[in-house]
Amino acid sequence: MGLFLAPECLPFAIAAAVLAGLTVIEMLATVMGFSITELLGKPDLHGHDGIAGYLSWLNVGGVPLLILLMMALGFFAIAGFAVQAVAGAFWAPLPAAIAVVPALTVTFPMVRASSRTVARIVPHDETYAVDLDTLIGRTGEVSLGPLDQGLPGRVRVKDQHGNWHVLRAKAAKGQDPLKIGTQVLLVDRKADVFIAIPALVDPIGASNQSFREQP
Repeated sequence: MGLFLAPECLPFAIAAAVLAGLTVIEMLATVMGFSITELLGKPDLHGHDGIAGYLSWLNVGGVPLLILLMMALGFFAIAGFAVQAVAGAFWAPLPAAIAVVPALTVTFPMVRASSRTVARIVPHDETYAVDLDTLIGRTGEVSLGPLDQGLPGRVRVKDQHGNWHVLRAKAAKGQDPLKIGTQVLLVDRKADVFIAIPALVDPIGASNQSFREQP
């Protein structure tokens, strides 16, 4: 705790505090049925020259912006405290302005390597807009739930082009809660919130029936 509060560790303590704050905010947002990660999305970079080239090297645009920021803050804080701990063990902690240099030197390659791993795990977003009505009748999987008639959860659905979409969704009226991992059929939508029921064995035939919710 003494190292955390030391003046020479102030940049790293601030980075750790911001990371903790972003984590709490994202968790609260998830409970409320939306995600800051999805809201910010991925940076759209054009070209590979100048700053865009350096950002592409870091894999900026390959993962959601919030995840990239959180990784950078975490690695920067860890590297900074490690630098100061080693310096203190051999002599004395470095001035904050000097300790930032090796911390950043370690942070950049760590963010690059980690973001490439995360990019393989995080589903790729669609590259162009799709009419939301075309997603009605498609099956998906509950990724944030359970889905009930309260706050919307999240459902992952693949469109006709093979692109993944993470949609806000609720369970249909009278439907029991749908747990995370449940295969569901999207049968209607109200604004940007889809209505879901458990997926049937024959979702194509089921989608031809009238599942539209009455107002």
